[in-house]
Amino acid sequence: MGAVFDAIGVFFEQLTSVGWKSLGLAVLAHLVKTCCTSRAWWNVLGAAYPEERPRWRTVHGSYVSGVGVNAIVPARGGDAVRLFLAHRAIPGAKYTTLASTLLVMTIFDSTAALLIFAYALTLGVLPSTTALGSLPGFEFGWVFSNRAFAVVLFTSLAIVAFFGFFWIRFRIRDFRERVTQGLAVLADRRQYLRTVAAWQVGDWALRFVAIWFFLGAFGIEQSIQNVLLVQVTQSLATLVPVSPGGIGTEQAFIVYVFRDSVVSRSRLISYSVGMKVTLTAVNAIVGFTALFLMLGHVRWRELGGGERPATGT
Repeated sequence: MGAVFDAIGVFFEQLTSVGWKSLGLAVLAHLVKTCCTSRAWWNVLGAAYPEERPRWRTVHGSYVSGVGVNAIVPARGGDAVRLFLAHRAIPGAKYTTLASTLLVMTIFDSTAALLIFAYALTLGVLPSTTALGSLPGFEFGWVFSNRAFAVVLFTSLAIVAFFGFFWIRFRIRDFRERVTQGLAVLADRRQYLRTVAAWQVGDWALRFVAIWFFLGAFGIEQSIQNVLLVQVTQSLATLVPVSPGGIGTEQAFIVYVFRDSVVSRSRLISYSVGMKVTLTAVNAIVGFTALFLMLGHVRWRELGGGERPATGT
């Protein structure tokens, strides 16, 4: 944890050496990436609710609001915000169906992540299961090195899964119908590839572009291999979303993955923290601005009701 805070200090001390042009291009690529992702989700929602399809700008606002909350709140709290705003935008929408639309989005993302993991495995850079507990990520290593906490955590998850199983069993028909509705876009393969997967290709391409410019901004070699390895560390960090944005875990992984490179450990952590600080700030500013624009005219006590936004294509 101390190494991360030290890296944050180094990042702010060395702002004058940061390539601002490359940093700006990285932020721009990241912002355009959110447009691609929200466009894909909008098409998934449109297939699930063709008669009540919301405006894309409403879906985009819901998406970036969730990203903004996730930037500062651990445990993927922004996903709940995203679903809440989508629920307000679509009359008669059910949360089970909306959650299923997010499941559609994970199909392409999981496939892309697995391909990158497979590439990383061929390089032999990923940590083994025995090395996980020794990684210097403060929240990740703490979970693995504290058996009592791990037992409580996994017991709680098992209890939730147990009661969730019986809840689904007793309401299986209604649950199945709502899930099927959320997965409607998958019924037409061409429609899915054209309206969802194609936008997600743009999303991933812009992720790589953003990482490429971030590497240049912090003076680290720009190469396809380095871009893919950085993406691997980001994907691994999301597996344990205990801290906001996965900070700590991501820095631990990047040091391990790049352990055989010529880049120093302190420089890697400074780069990773610098990129994380930049993206966290951008996501929080954009996300909470969108959240204010969408809910600023509504009192907090009335968020569960009130007038819904107009729908349309």
